[in-house]
Amino acid sequence: MSGRDVNSVAVLVADAVSPFELGVACEVFGTDRADYGMRGWDFAVCSPGGAPVRTWSGFDLTNLSTMEFAESADLLIVPTCAPRSEPPPSPLLEALRRGRERGAMIAGFCAGVFSLGYAGLLDDRRCTVHWIYEKDFVSRFPSAIVDATALYVEDDGVFTSAGTVAAVDLCLHVVRRVRGLEAATALARRMVAAPHRVGGQAQFVVAPVPSAKAKDDAVLAEALEWVERRLDQPVTVAELARRTGLGQRSFLRRFAAATGTTPHRWLTERRLDRAQGLLEASGLSIDEIAVACGYSSAAALRHQFTKLRGTSPSGYRKTFAG
Repeated sequence: MSGRDVNSVAVLVADAVSPFELGVACEVFGTDRADYGMRGWDFAVCSPGGAPVRTWSGFDLTNLSTMEFAESADLLIVPTCAPRSEPPPSPLLEALRRGRERGAMIAGFCAGVFSLGYAGLLDDRRCTVHWIYEKDFVSRFPSAIVDATALYVEDDGVFTSAGTVAAVDLCLHVVRRVRGLEAATALARRMVAAPHRVGGQAQFVVAPVPSAKAKDDAVLAEALEWVERRLDQPVTVAELARRTGLGQRSFLRRFAAATGTTPHRWLTERRLDRAQGLLEASGLSIDEIAVACGYSSAAALRHQFTKLRGTSPSGYRKTFAG
């Protein structure tokens, strides 16, 4: 856990804002899900003076809040606002700086990361940005420590994401960071979010749900649910193929089409997801967690966890255990 809760969220916008990225923030933090037992946030979209803001898609946003709401918000989010070639309006920059000074979390989506750079929040700080903008970003903010291969990066309460859809991954990470694994899993399930996208990224995020495509394939969905119930036991591709009644080649093709990955990688991610949950919420030792997650030893768990999560199990527990 982060050591503090986030009860209020302000999205800071100026001309011209990405409607998709704004929508992601509104969907995650600004949608009332009390009927589903999900605790929400005080939420507002803020612009300088509450003035209307133009979107990329040509329509205007009106009835916006002023920056006054942002002055007490626990999380400030900046989606992509154009142009990148010059700073956003000074009230937006000052709100970011004051937020950082009082300890608020700060997040930039895609090219919104430029706004964080103009506010001076990325000097000597790890961050990411869309690979298309990397060269431009580095030339403008040479003191930033840029990892353009990362889906998102967190550094001491400052969050940055690469690409438009990566805003979803980052928001789910923030929810898990401040509200815990169960809240993030419930929200992702409600949103029918895609599974965690793998690819060598060292992220502290879980794969909350199987992909929608896997759910649509009843035979495959049954097999995945069966595996979920026995993650502490050995599982082979041949065994899974037999369970689905398919040949191994047909099974592998359908598995890749439904999940976007291989059975081995999917199983590894699910076992690490379980390990993360146990590290956060249980008092089990690392050896006991390794056994519960299907690893032959604590050393085997440490190897996979460090490789794919970017930290050791004990380091993860120290950071995130409640």
